[in-house]
Amino acid sequence: MPLVGTRDLTPILDRAPLMPSLDTEQWALPGARILQVLYEIDDSAMLSLLPRALHPTIPPTVFFVVTHVPESSVGPFTLAEVRVGCRSAMRPRTFLTRAYCDNAAAVTELRNRWGYPVEQAEATLQRYYDRAHGLVTAGGRDLLDVSLVNPEPISGSDVQYLPNVNLARIQRDGAVVPRLIQVDPDFTFRSADRGKPMLTSFVADAWELPGCEPNYPVSASYTVADVTMPKLRFIVDPNKGPMEGVEHV
Repeated sequence: MPLVGTRDLTPILDRAPLMPSLDTEQWALPGARILQVLYEIDDSAMLSLLPRALHPTIPPTVFFVVTHVPESSVGPFTLAEVRVGCRSAMRPRTFLTRAYCDNAAAVTELRNRWGYPVEQAEATLQRYYDRAHGLVTAGGRDLLDVSLVNPEPISGSDVQYLPNVNLARIQRDGAVVPRLIQVDPDFTFRSADRGKPMLTSFVADAWELPGCEPNYPVSASYTVADVTMPKLRFIVDPNKGPMEGVEHV
């Protein structure tokens, strides 16, 4: 039988965004700089990190993604995400339970329009000659310190960013219910690099991922891309089976 998640999302739902509507327009984010680092994680937690609606990947994985947007309708911002690799039915996805952003207006946009469970914190993405470095700090401690080391240029066609499913809440028949909001931005790449992944600091509990233990570096990429945040097309009931809970928006 296929493996499915066993996570009870009730303890973290209060912090998930309550979306006023699922009807949103696209959002252009030109010239975004994106650092993505992929690690395998200890398989003892691969089911407990995911809700019933999602299958784990084999081997289980975690994605560290830090994006700096230099220009948007709410000004520049940096968004940091930690996502668990998964499948929704047959399609590869990444599951997001917590993100951090350094711009309060961007936090509001991302929470209300795409269901990002995002909070405000200090987040930076720096590119140096020998590395790209992402850092998230809050309360005087580093929640995430991740890098790509020794970059080498590649084609943007060699980079794949998986859609994510964000834990949020919506109004349904007079009640507030949890849903996974599928977000699949469009990327037009200007440049891309690959390099050695390096994870210096990761506080799993700060990302609502207790038991998530990265133990093997897989890949790292750094790109510059024009990103278009999408209109929403699908949501998923996290408490139903992988083939049962998908809804068209």
